[in-house]
Amino acid sequence: MKLQNKYIPLAATISLFAAMSVFGAVSYTGFLSPQVFLNLLIDNAFLVIVAVGMTFVILSGGIDLSVGSVVALSTIVLAKLVQHLHWDLMAAIPLVLCMGTLFGAFMGWLIQRFRLQPFIVTLAGMFLARGLCYLISIDSISITDEAYTVLAQTRLHLWTDGPMVSISAVLALVVLAAAVFVAHGTEFGRTVYAIGGSEHSAVLMGLPVARTNVLVYALSGFCAALGGVVFTFYMLSGYGLHAVGLELDAIAAVVIGGTLLSGGVGYMVGTLFGVLTLGVIQTLIMFDGSLSSWWTRIVIGALLFVFCVLQRVFEAGRKPGV
Repeated sequence: MKLQNKYIPLAATISLFAAMSVFGAVSYTGFLSPQVFLNLLIDNAFLVIVAVGMTFVILSGGIDLSVGSVVALSTIVLAKLVQHLHWDLMAAIPLVLCMGTLFGAFMGWLIQRFRLQPFIVTLAGMFLARGLCYLISIDSISITDEAYTVLAQTRLHLWTDGPMVSISAVLALVVLAAAVFVAHGTEFGRTVYAIGGSEHSAVLMGLPVARTNVLVYALSGFCAALGGVVFTFYMLSGYGLHAVGLELDAIAAVVIGGTLLSGGVGYMVGTLFGVLTLGVIQTLIMFDGSLSSWWTRIVIGALLFVFCVLQRVFEAGRKPGV
């Protein structure tokens, strides 16, 4: 049975992940254990959440460079509220999520209302959010709140004495499942794909293009803020230098996950495998023990080159209506 063209990028990503996993299992003892693979999700849960929002943006044909700075801003606002102002956790987290959503919606409104380039608007958002971090505090704010610490350190056994997952990993899977439903089971998701395929055609079809463009960036802002909340579970602190370069990791995960940078083609599951592939690269280097951690960046850069070329080949071979 011939594989449909639209599934080729996703198949390539899953095949790459499987090949690297097999290589690790053959090369290193203990690599194939369930806990090692669960750790890929546990250690990268915040990146999965941020990359989900980025996937919606790229599917629509846009880009969001502000997500790393929004993550940092979320961590420092949350740490300030919980640690210094003694806010209840259930009040501070919703406020941070609303802040990220409004920040993203504002950028989306600017892009749509004034027909500005997403690259420039979100670049400005990146500088603005990072600068706001230092207006709040130039130093790291540690979170020692007991309820927060317990939440961050909670682990759930999949079965008795079996491998464990964190609250962050469970949250990342819930966000991914919700994103799959929104992308493929709602009018909003179908409109996002239509805009990425051809915004002009989407307008002619009477789709709510303007509203969807704003909502896409609002969703990305929400995911970045939620990623910031999850990031504090790892670091137990808020700091203006958290998540530097995270926007590039998110874009890399989305591209390696098979989503076309030109928009209109891609799957949320591909983004998950993109993040896990980055995690496998880091794990392989850690198991090797003789390589510098910078080799992670070198390998990711090489993969991005390959996937960009493959995307170009794929786009050249696409037929209308496929």
